[in-house]
Amino acid sequence: MEKMPYRQELELGTQVFQVSTDDVITTDWRGRLPVMTGKTVVLRELRASDAPSLFAMLTAEEVARFISPPPTTVEGFEHFIAWTLRQRTAGTYACFAVTLKGFDTAIGIFQVRQTECGFGTAEWGFALGSAFWGTGVFLESAELMLEFVFDTVGVHRLEARAAVLNGRGNGALLKIGAVQEGILRKSFLRNGRYLDQVLYAIVEDDWRAARDARETKKPTPYAHVH
Repeated sequence: MEKMPYRQELELGTQVFQVSTDDVITTDWRGRLPVMTGKTVVLRELRASDAPSLFAMLTAEEVARFISPPPTTVEGFEHFIAWTLRQRTAGTYACFAVTLKGFDTAIGIFQVRQTECGFGTAEWGFALGSAFWGTGVFLESAELMLEFVFDTVGVHRLEARAAVLNGRGNGALLKIGAVQEGILRKSFLRNGRYLDQVLYAIVEDDWRAARDARETKKPTPYAHVH
């Protein structure tokens, strides 16, 4: 989701919302996002206190060059976080903080928004601090996010867009099973230049079939006979 739906200029003077730090596991995601735990990562609702770490992680040039310009101040990220909570309550958008187990600092975000009423079709995007590229954090977080999107939200078709020049982003999407469907010519304006984007999609039936195949291939625990 390189064209982030948030626009900082619309958020001046808005209230910053605080979110409880208590872990919540729920399927009522419009009321509160679930806490999703993997082997090494935890995805949870954004909090106002995440603003400093997100500012440090996501404004670095190597991270920001292929996404819509992120907020330019910590206060801007506070407004962004407040906006995500309002959009989640409206049922049109969800954004998770990515953290590592045992460390509650936000190191990135995963977000999804509906592109048609009712979330039948949606678009997702992600951004991680560059220190965590190539560590497996993306893959594990993406798998948790796909579970949320298809099992909890009920999405049928999940789309993503990545600039053709964004080799790492394209590789990440292919690695998780996204299918390239076409090139969107000159569709993304960044730093005064229009870039071509690749359109990817994951369809629910394909995702479930791939998940079932992985479960089938898991080795059966060896039983010791004495």
